[in-house]
Formats: sequence, C-alpha cells, structure tokens
Amino acid sequence: MQNKIKLIPLAGAVAMAFAFAGSASAQETVTIGQVSPLTGPNAHIGKDNENGAKMAIDELNAKGTMIGGKKVTFVLASEDDASDPKQGTAAAQKLVDAKVKGVIGHMNSGTTIPASKIYFDAGIPQISPSATNPKYTQQGFNTAFRVVANDGQLGGTLGRYAVNTLKGKNIAVIDDRTAYGQGVAEEFTKSAKKAGATIVATQFTNDKATDFNAILTSIKAKNPDVIFFGGMDAVGGPMLRQMDQLGIKAKFMGGDGLCTTELAKLAGAGLKDDQVVCAEAGGVPDAGKAALEAFKVAYQKKFNQEVVIYAPYEYDALMAMVAAMQKAGSSDPKKYLPELAKIHYKGVTGDIAFDPKGDIKDGSLTLYTYKDGKRTLLTVTK
Repeated sequence: MQNKIKLIPLAGAVAMAFAFAGSASAQETVTIGQVSPLTGPNAHIGKDNENGAKMAIDELNAKGTMIGGKKVTFVLASEDDASDPKQGTAAAQKLVDAKVKGVIGHMNSGTTIPASKIYFDAGIPQISPSATNPKYTQQGFNTAFRVVANDGQLGGTLGRYAVNTLKGKNIAVIDDRTAYGQGVAEEFTKSAKKAGATIVATQFTNDKATDFNAILTSIKAKNPDVIFFGGMDAVGGPMLRQMDQLGIKAKFMGGDGLCTTELAKLAGAGLKDDQVVCAEAGGVPDAGKAALEAFKVAYQKKFNQEVVIYAPYEYDALMAMVAAMQKAGSSDPKKYLPELAKIHYKGVTGDIAFDPKGDIKDGSLTLYTYKDGKRTLLTVTK
C-alpha cells in the first residue's frame, strides 16, 4: 500500500515536523516549500504546479527514500502568492521562518524575482519550474535555479517563427506589464525585428483586464499579420474572443503563459484552428516522450484532470532537489546546495543540469497550435 503524505498548511507542516522529531522511532522529516498562485486568475496553473509537487512527495514517501543512511518523511508546505509580488515575498519569508530545506517556486517571474533575494539571504535553495524572465538568474544568487528555458530563448524563437514560418511582415505586440509578459514581449520584438518584421503597434494592458476593445480596434486599423501577446491565458483567452468579435483574422502568438490546455475554455469560439502559435518553455524530443506521457497518465489518474502545463517541471524540480540531498547525504541546505549546482538528473521533462547562473543547460522549447480546441504539437526545438 502506498504511503501517501497529505498536503498540509505551513503551520501544520511545522507541527508535524516536530512531532516526527520527538518520536521514539524518529525518522528524519524534511519539509520542502512550494509557492504558486492558488487563488486569483492564474490559480488553475498554480494548482497544476502544486499538484506536480504533491506527486513527487507522495512517490518519495511511498518508496521509503533514504538520505545519509536515514529514512526520510517528506512534508510539503504549500503557500499561495496569488501572482502578487508583495504576497510572494510574504510567502517566501514565511517559509524561511519555518526553516524549510528548499523551495520549489514561484510560478510567475514577477513573484519569483523578489522572493529569490529572501531565499538567497537565508541560504535556502530555490528551483522555479516556470519563471522565464532572464533577470531571475542574473542577480548573482547561487541559490536560484530554473528547469525551463528563459525568455531570451522563448521570445527569440517565437520572433523568428513569426517571420520565417508564419511569414509575418507587420506585427502588433501587446503585453500585460508584468515581469513575465513585458520580458517575453521585448525578446519577441527584438527577434522579430532582426528577422525583418515591422512592428506596427505596441500596446499595453494589465494582468487583470477583461476589456480589450480599444486596444484591438486600434490594432485592427494597422492590419497586422500577427499579434503577439505577452501574458497569461486568463487574459489571452478573452482577448481572442474579442478579436473574433471584431473580425480580426491575424495569427495570435504568445509564450508559455498562454500555452495551456485551458486556453480553449477561456477563448471559447474565439479560438480558431491553427490561429494560435505558442511555446512551452521546455519539452522533450521523441526519445523522451514515453516518460512524460506516463507522467501525464499518472497525473490524470491521481487528480482526475489533465496536466495544464508545468506540473511535470514542478515534479522534476522537487525530485532533482532531493537527488542533490541524497548525493550530499544531508538535507542541510549548506551541504546539498553544491551538489544541486552540479546535479545531473534524468527527469520526465528531460535531463536536468544547471549552468553557473542556475539556468537549465541546453533547454528545449515546444511549439504548439490548437485544433478542434485541443493543444496540438508543432515541434520541439532548442
């Protein structure tokens, strides 16, 4: 029978840790933090991330994981940052005060970047499964890692694809002014211009907006071939609906925040076959697909829903962190951090190893479109 550990609030996680420590048959208890937006418009993606961590915790406990010759019980302390930088730093400080051994998160670049300073000051390793803004790993924090490609690669690839494959000549760009949305839009713009496109419009919205008629009406007058949106699916979906209502036929492109299995529900009739091209900041070539598909099947069985986007990366990030603890023979952050920096871990999302900044080495991107309301693979590229 599987030994499953339930996800519990932070206070409960700490209490459980002390209970285990005081037990006569004491086995070591290791608490790992997880932060993602569990409320707000991005909660469906944040919950997907949390579920990936839960899968890893359950598996580690079921197989009786050992660290330094001791059997370990893992506890997940999950915090909600609601995609808000202020709430994100509060969540980070809460986990630091609880003396967690490591953190998987945050989801958004806008919360990951400010939180990373708090973890660095406390010496606690942090692996983001989904934050793509390059600034995250450019701060000189040796505790900061990510298991996905960054916006330079993401936006650059999409910019070239817009011009070379979609034959876009006149391109409009919209971003939501978040660290993620603005960052990926800037990288896309640089790449598209370099490939020969003309940027005919640059517009801004915010990550809570629902009405885009003024922006889209202005863009329609410019007659673009492609519209790029830097932001999340919760905004991109309604934007597609309103594009349809205004009769805008341009291709619609976006980064990983747009590229979810939920986009079809959010866009409704606004999502036309082959209209959207987006990129997931990760992916595996054919040789690695069996492991990823097996993960997706297990996820569906456990949570009765499809993977939204980054659950496999959250799972791998936690597993790689624990692999570093095992190599060090200790869950003490000071002792296992050097092992994490040089880890080579084969995950369901591919091989995980980090460069000196903490970026994933040789990261892949997966380009998708949508057909019949389903996310459909175009290609996996570097």
